Parts: sequence; C-alpha cells; structure tokens
Amino acid sequence: MMKRRTFLQHIGGFLAVLGITEAEWLSLGNNYYQALAQTSSRKLALLVGINNYSQFPTLNGCLTDVELQKQLLIHRFGFQLSDILCLTDEQASKSLIQKAFNDLNSQVQPGDVVYFHFSGYSTYVKSQKALILFDDSLEKKGEANYLLEETLQLILHALKTENVIAVLDTGYNINHSKNCGLKVRTVKIPDNINIANDELEYQKQLKSQAITTPPALILSATSNPNQSARELQMSGFSTGLFTYALTQYLWENSLTTTVQFGLQKVNSTVQQLGSNQQSTLINSKKIQQLGTFASNFGIGADINIQSEYSGGAEGAITSVEEDGKAVQLWLGGVPAHVLEYMGANSRFAVISNSASSPNLVLRVRSGLTAKASLRTDSSTETSISLQVGQLIQEVVRVIPKNIHLNIGLDKLERIERVDATSAFATLNHISSTAAEQPTDYIFGKLLDKPQETGAMVSSSRYGLFSLSGELIANTSGEVGEAVKVAAQRLAPKLQTLLAAKLWRITENEASSLLNVKVTLETVVASHAGASSQPIMIRESFRGRAFSTKVLTTTTTTTTMELNKLSIGNRIQYKVENKSNQTLYLMLLGLDSSKNAFALYAWHNKSEDAPPLPSLQNITIEPGATTTVPQTNPGFEWIIQGLSDSIEVQLILSTAPFTQTLAALSVTKVARVEQQRIVPVSNPSEVAVALLQDLHDAYKDKKDTSDAYVWNVNNWASFSFVFQAQ
Repeated sequence: MMKRRTFLQHIGGFLAVLGITEAEWLSLGNNYYQALAQTSSRKLALLVGINNYSQFPTLNGCLTDVELQKQLLIHRFGFQLSDILCLTDEQASKSLIQKAFNDLNSQVQPGDVVYFHFSGYSTYVKSQKALILFDDSLEKKGEANYLLEETLQLILHALKTENVIAVLDTGYNINHSKNCGLKVRTVKIPDNINIANDELEYQKQLKSQAITTPPALILSATSNPNQSARELQMSGFSTGLFTYALTQYLWENSLTTTVQFGLQKVNSTVQQLGSNQQSTLINSKKIQQLGTFASNFGIGADINIQSEYSGGAEGAITSVEEDGKAVQLWLGGVPAHVLEYMGANSRFAVISNSASSPNLVLRVRSGLTAKASLRTDSSTETSISLQVGQLIQEVVRVIPKNIHLNIGLDKLERIERVDATSAFATLNHISSTAAEQPTDYIFGKLLDKPQETGAMVSSSRYGLFSLSGELIANTSGEVGEAVKVAAQRLAPKLQTLLAAKLWRITENEASSLLNVKVTLETVVASHAGASSQPIMIRESFRGRAFSTKVLTTTTTTTTMELNKLSIGNRIQYKVENKSNQTLYLMLLGLDSSKNAFALYAWHNKSEDAPPLPSLQNITIEPGATTTVPQTNPGFEWIIQGLSDSIEVQLILSTAPFTQTLAALSVTKVARVEQQRIVPVSNPSEVAVALLQDLHDAYKDKKDTSDAYVWNVNNWASFSFVFQAQ
C-alpha cells in the first residue's frame, strides 16, 4: 500500500492538464482501485477537423482524428460528452471557432481544463505559420482568412486556467517529396496573398491583455519546417499519423512517464509507420519543468491505493445490445500495425467492479470499431453485467498467417503500372495496392535534376521509397531498366521488409503480462573499465506491480526527436526478468541500409573433438538480469553503415524459440563461442518461424491452420527505433 501524497508526487503534469484528479483516474474504468470523489472542476474540449476544403485537395483523416480524440477524452480521461464541442468541415469556419473560444473564455474558471485539437491544412502567409480553416477564400482583397499560429497561442494563453493543452496535427513543409504514399497536410498559397487585417487587429487586441496564467502546452506534429504532417491510410479509415500515435499511446501506457519520454515513444511509432516527421512542444517551459504525464497536481489528504495496477487499455465498450451479451467496441488503443491485422476471435478482458474479469471475443472489425460477444465457459459467470464505458485490455491476439507486403505505385504510366502489378504478383507475399489502400512502401521513379533546366523531373530509373518519400538504400536501378526486371531485382529487399512487418506485429509492450524491462545502453570504455549510459527504456507496465518510478529520457532539448547515436558507438541491451518464470530471448532488426540481422548465440554441444558450435536459446532465469550481446573485446556491437534509422525488435517468451533457431541456422556464418550480431540471409522465413514459436507457446488454444494465436501471458515484444548519424 502507498499514500496518495507519495503517489501524486510521482505522476503529474499531462494528466493534470487533462483535468484528471487522482480520484477520477484511479476509478475511471479500473476495478483495481477504490472509487473516489469527483472533482468540481470542469473539463472542456474544442476539437476541429477539416477534410473538405473548397480550394484544396480533400484530406481523409481529419474527421477520424476528431473522433479518436473525443473517445480518448471520454473513456480515458473522464470528459463529459456535453462538454466536448466538435467542429468539422463547414462548421470549422473562423467565425464559429472564434465564437467557440469566446464561449470557453466566458465559462472557464481557474483549475478547469481546456483541450484543443486541430487537424487540417496549414501554410505560410508572409513567413508566418497559419492554420487554414473552412472559409479559406483568398479572393477578398487578396487576403488569407486564416488563423495564425501565434494568434492561437495568444487565445489559449488568455484562457483563465492554468490547465490548457492543444494538439496541432498539421505541418508547414511545402517541398515534400513526389514519391510519397502519405497525404500531406500542407498547401502552398500564392506569394501575393496577405494576412487579413481582421486577423492582425484581433492579434493586437490579444497582445494588449494582461495575462497571469502560464502558456498552454501545445503539441505539434512536426518539429521543423522541413517535415510534413502526414496521414496514414488503413483498412476502413484514414487518420493523422501523429494523432493516432499520440492517442494510442495515451490509451495504453502508464502515466508515470515524463512528457518527453512519451513523445519520443510516439515519434518511434510514427517512424515505424513510414514517416520521418517528429513531434515537438510549442511551449516556453524548459524541458526539466515539463514533469511527468501527471505532475504539478498537488491535492492533499491521504488515501490508500491497492498494489495491483492495470495500466491503460486498448479501448472501451461503446454500446451494449439488449441481451447484454453482445457489445460494440472502440479500439483506439491498439497499435496501428497490430490493429490492421487483429482478427476474429481475439479476446479482451473487461475491467469491471466484479471479482472476475469477463472476456469479450472479437467477432468482426471495421476500422476502429468492432463487434464482440461475451465469452462464457465453466470458469466465467454468465450473470456479468456489461456496461457502456467499461475499458478493455488485450488477452489473446489472433493474427492471420496470410500477410502481404503492400507496395504502392507512384505516378507510373499505364503500361508501367500494368507491368509492375503483374511483376509483384509473382513474388511471394508481395502485392501492389491501388490508391487509398493501406500501403507499406512505394515503387516509383527517381527524381533527377538535369543540368539544362535545374528542375526536378522523373528519371527512367526505378527504386523503392518509404511512405514519406525517402529512397530505400541500395534500391535504385540502372537507366532504361524494365519494370519487371526492377521488381525481380528488388525481391530480396522486399522479403526483408516483409519480415520486419511481421515481427512488428508482435509488439505488445503495453499489453504483455510478463514482468520485464529492457534498456538500450551505450558502452564507453575508459582506463577505469567500461561504463554504460541508458538511452531508451521499454517496460511491460501491466506485467509488474504498480510502481511510482518515473520513466525518463536522456533528452536535453525541447525537441522530442528520435534518440540519435553516432556511427561507431558500442551498444547493448540490458534485459531484466522480473517475473517468476524462465524467459527465452530473441533479437531481430533492420540496420540503416534496411538489411536484416539477428542475435546469434553459439555453444558447444559436447567436449568431443572437434567441437561444432550450434545455436542455442538465450535464457534468463527468474529475477535475473542479462546483457546482450555478451561479447569478448573486439567483437562488440558497433553501430555501422549509413546515417539512417535502425530498428530492433526484442522478443521474450515463456517457451523456447525452436523453429526460429532452426530458420536462423540456414544462414552460413562463422561459428564462434560467443554471441554475435549477424546478417540474416532468409529474414522472411525467420519471421514466420518466430510467429509460429509464439503461437506454440500458448498451450490453451484451439489450433488453427490459417491464424496465429498469442496470449499476453506468454510473450513480451519491444520495439527500439533510433537514428544513426
């Protein structure tokens, strides 16, 4: 047991900004805690999303962003639906938004919470950042009727409360890449357009006000003008990358983390989903003043808190059918790369006030919503009452075996498109996609700059690009290469990228019930010996008893970019098994050139001569800590290659990786008596074997030939993404 005062000292700022008292948070859909009194403060939200502009191309994900944010505020942070105003498309005019802010200003009191969200286009007007609202006409006197970002900051600052947070899912980069599979929320306007005089007068009026409250905490989708805020296309819906990653993080994760730690995790997710954008804070606070996700919220009186801690949730029940056995689910807390393939018969536990946690079985999913039914068996009471608003947590993940790598085709001629579609169809588990379909990578032409014109034009060379338009290393072909030849040339790289997609689907940092912690460290040698410096931390929050330890990052700037490590740095992973079971470890990844690698651990079967080392499982006993790779001097894990992102998936299981080791053994490498990081010659086969091993670890399952079935009791999978420079 612990005292409330101690608890509140360790969780903080962001939660306070969202207006969650300790009573509300601890009782909100969480049967592990005592129900406490509600706060008297109000929580007010204004959510703005615009897809349909009159003069600019239609966006797809802004209305989804509004819905994502609304469901998060209601189910995770206790906002009342009546206190959330959503202005979408034609409702999101400048006059109506200003009126909404005026209404907020007249209602809000010190201690209240105001939450603002904007998804839509933005641009520069005379070098000033501006949000483009629905009434975007440029015809009136050559003026832009936009909302300047500076004006917005002043509006938020003028609200009579210290608890104001804003999320801006928009960007200002107008020079984005041609080979892009993600829509960009930026447009360029003519240079002769001026800022509207009404806007300048309104800004001047705001600046003249005497304001005593601190500035709002503003989260922006991009950290510099050269980055683009992008939309992610998924099956059934489109969404802003930043909004989805942030919303999903706040659904699932512990709130005992610093703001910068959380945003770095969000940025890693965005990177994995195909964009180079990195979020940041538009705020005058220094990084050390930001605190945790719930600091700066001091309320007196002591209260006992039970030791069990459920962490976050994957979603909530949004409706219950008349028989009480079927429900509608909102799944905003499921990671995007998992949600895309979460199949029927996946199970969720309902967080309720009953002694048992009833399970819901997913029947059918459409986008972010799903239908599920109550699972009844000999161990489950059939009298359980399901209620709207109850939170749900992942128990069993069902993933289909027939997963493909989806390749988008960028602005190819008709005959090129036909040839590309035909060529990719001949490759194992590789498919070309049509417009507005989920896409993993882009096949297209490189851009060249002819000396005679200086303008960027399409060349006759083909290559493979990320969704944000960066050329994948070593994928460009020769001039005049045929499309079918290019596809065959790219086949090995595509199989590697498919493998990475498969092992990403295993990620379950937030939902795993294994009590483990993994720390990425840099190792520095000195005359006094080697010392380590933690860089990134991943921990299974639901797998451990509740802890007040604050997770932080080593970042010292206000930009929440990916952790950057210099080429030549030595790195290692410290793995702590805090569970009561022996765990088996597997490490896979992509280097900066997008080549697959794995951790190989060799041992001698016997002392017979000559000894022939073979691959063995890496085991971690209960309560033990190990470091990987365990190497001798001269064989350390040194960051090498290009200045680009490196991705590592570290997986722990209660069962050995028998099939994975068999697949890894195919790669012909030197066998030595130590752990080595070695390239993998058959990454897709290794990834499939990994998924099968996790399936085999779950003994209490109904075997199926077309799907993998994984239980959160049996595995923990952590993703690390960092920048080599």
